[in-house]
Amino acid sequence: MKRTNEYHKATFAGGCYWCMVPPFAGMPGIDQIIAGYADGKNDQLVSPQALSNNFVQREAVQITFNPLVYSYDKLLTIFWRSIDPTDAGGQFQDRGEAYKTAIFYHDDEQKKSAEQAKRELEESQRFSGSIATDIIAAGFFHPAEEKYQDYYKKNAFHYRKHCEESGRKEFIEKKWRIEKEGGRLKSRLTPLQYEVTQKNATEKPYENEFHNFTEEGIYVDIVSGEPLFSSIDQYDAGCGWPSFTRPISQYHINDVLDQRYGMNRTEVRSKFSDSHLGHLFYDGPKDKGGVRYCINSAALRFIPKDELEKEGYGEYRHLYKGTEQEGSFPDD
Repeated sequence: MKRTNEYHKATFAGGCYWCMVPPFAGMPGIDQIIAGYADGKNDQLVSPQALSNNFVQREAVQITFNPLVYSYDKLLTIFWRSIDPTDAGGQFQDRGEAYKTAIFYHDDEQKKSAEQAKRELEESQRFSGSIATDIIAAGFFHPAEEKYQDYYKKNAFHYRKHCEESGRKEFIEKKWRIEKEGGRLKSRLTPLQYEVTQKNATEKPYENEFHNFTEEGIYVDIVSGEPLFSSIDQYDAGCGWPSFTRPISQYHINDVLDQRYGMNRTEVRSKFSDSHLGHLFYDGPKDKGGVRYCINSAALRFIPKDELEKEGYGEYRHLYKGTEQEGSFPDD
């Protein structure tokens, strides 16, 4: 697609649309994510009543994005990491035509990118079965009812329960988690970085790299390189560790119950490397949501805003152009 400031559409069917909004939420350059029903056969609108009686259409998400900021290829990567592409009959516990996976392309360049990505995934042999995801010309798309939009926010408990009980969460983390490199990982990290990320250790307060750091940029997972936090959301909580009001995207973060030392706490782990990052507390600034991500500096690598392009994180560079604005990231 042409690299312009114009917004483009991308449409993906990945099973239950509740589960397909969060992976894309919070990514830079994404203006809107709508859950709904897609059909490549025609572009005629169908009533919700007809949809409920005839599941020809597939549950899908339609994304409005700026390809200058976040490329279609990166959207494809998120899509593949959010589904079981070998399942030809649905997704996890959701079975039938409505839950089959598909990439609905909006132009020839999207089609070419989708076909290449599918071919590369097949050749990678990450999955034992063949890739069953369809690649179809986009046609009909009808938004779902408002109560189903951003369902992961409106009904967080039910959403998480569904993702866990359906097997989706476990499957994705197993298939895409960064393989531990054993001795190589240990040699690549400092002793403290290894103890914190792999052994759940906690570094000393105030005696760490980022607790009072004020440079602009993003923090990535020291093991996998996944973007985790931004200086935009960092503040001094007075605790001696770097603190953030939110992650860049919840997609890269897992919250886990931690009952060690006779306490009930919420541990924060990175999704794809399963590294220990720190803990989540509920004493953060009330005007920013009231939460505090208390993170070990040893679990992070900082990328200055002027080096984002060079380091491969160019999609985040636009956030720091001009005057820094509160809440520059979309809601996740």
